[in-house]
Amino acid sequence: MNFEALVQHIKTNPSLDFSSIFSRSIDLFKQIWLQGFVILLLTFLVILPFYIVLYIPMIAAGITDPEAFQNQELPPMVAIAMAILSPVFAIGVSTFALALNAAFLKICRQKDLGVASNDDYFHFFKEGRLGKVFILALYTLGIGIVGVLTCGIGLIYAIVPLSLMPAFLAFSNELSPLEIVKASFALGNKNWLVIFGLVIIAGIVAELGLILCCVGVLFTAMFGKVPVYFMYKDGVGFDAMKQVS
Repeated sequence: MNFEALVQHIKTNPSLDFSSIFSRSIDLFKQIWLQGFVILLLTFLVILPFYIVLYIPMIAAGITDPEAFQNQELPPMVAIAMAILSPVFAIGVSTFALALNAAFLKICRQKDLGVASNDDYFHFFKEGRLGKVFILALYTLGIGIVGVLTCGIGLIYAIVPLSLMPAFLAFSNELSPLEIVKASFALGNKNWLVIFGLVIIAGIVAELGLILCCVGVLFTAMFGKVPVYFMYKDGVGFDAMKQVS
């Protein structure tokens, strides 16, 4: 497919409308809140082994030498081991979280269209798709690191394209990981303020579940991801890939 034509298509599309996307996100979330809850639980389950791996040196040190943490400081060897394992932890968590996030957006599309089908939570774990997700996760981590190195200013800017990448992963199968990054920046740069506002407001609404004895947040947390579906739908469109092929 012609990637340059896709970028041009994004540039010529109408700008995103904050109120329209937000109101439709609320309506759609009423239909997919249960799937969002399942995705959240699955995310906890698949990243749990990475947390265990990260803390293995600390656990091992505590078992072999119970007095190692008496000074409330990590022993040097434990700290080094955890520092070595940290990149594995970050990449693993990012990869699996990204795969489940993209699967959730595909479910959003099915519900939006009223398509009766089984919810495929592990779509991106099948048929070799996880390799592409892994590479994209590396890009997202790299962008995040660069953002942090710019005193956080770059990270604020990067929040917008980073939030869009799961949608391009979910719906633009023809794009390579690098092209997904570029397309996300193209859509994000054109609608940066609207998308940033939606990300912040949707994130606040997603945390309202804390009011219900904190347990409710498990059911509302995934609302923050729903507007991304409509950002892609309005900003790119699901026929765009055919139009620019």
